[in-house]
Amino acid sequence: MIDLYSTATPNGHKVHIMLEECGLAYRSHHIDIGKGDQFTPAFLKISPNNKIPAIIDSDGPDGKEMSLFESGAILVYLASKVGKFLGDTDREKFTTLQWLMFQMGGVGPMLGQAHHFRIYAPEKIEYAVNRYTNEAKRLYGVIDRRLAESKYLAGDSYTIADIATFPWLRSWEKQGIVLTDYPHLKRWFDEINARPAVQKGTTMFVDVRQPVADDKAKEILFGATQYAKR
Repeated sequence: MIDLYSTATPNGHKVHIMLEECGLAYRSHHIDIGKGDQFTPAFLKISPNNKIPAIIDSDGPDGKEMSLFESGAILVYLASKVGKFLGDTDREKFTTLQWLMFQMGGVGPMLGQAHHFRIYAPEKIEYAVNRYTNEAKRLYGVIDRRLAESKYLAGDSYTIADIATFPWLRSWEKQGIVLTDYPHLKRWFDEINARPAVQKGTTMFVDVRQPVADDKAKEILFGATQYAKR
């Protein structure tokens, strides 16, 4: 049994989708990041970076319990556990990993900044809004060009690279993107969006996660609480 600690964010959705795609038995535990659940000692024990998602697998590689944080590491772990979604040959695996790292190092952080400065920042800083909106458009262009020559990000097969990237592109309007400007990406997006595991994974915790609207939640997520010494 796998215990999942997460909430309804793009990084959380990656692992929700993966667990559904793998057909693994799991229990879900909601971490209310607007209330500060991510800073509790129990959660910090399995996720020292105080970020969701995290998992505890009662049946780790050596048959012993193992905990993991960081969504990319969890995806690789689960793919290895079930022998799917990573590629079969070394070439396929490294191609998958390069596109996974592209998501982890580029798509996630940059689109996250686009969300922050376009939606959550207390003052609209034109330079920041333009910088991250333009970077979002650049990244969408990279993906679109890749998908002009490949069915999926890592080649002919659906992999953790697609699972990792898709949730971050679901909020394209908030990122200043017109999806039809990227026809190859849109073809891929629509296909993945129709997968039953994706539909289930992207609705998990949506009914319990509260919007970041009040000052207390914003302070916890973006203010002194986030940066307090622990």
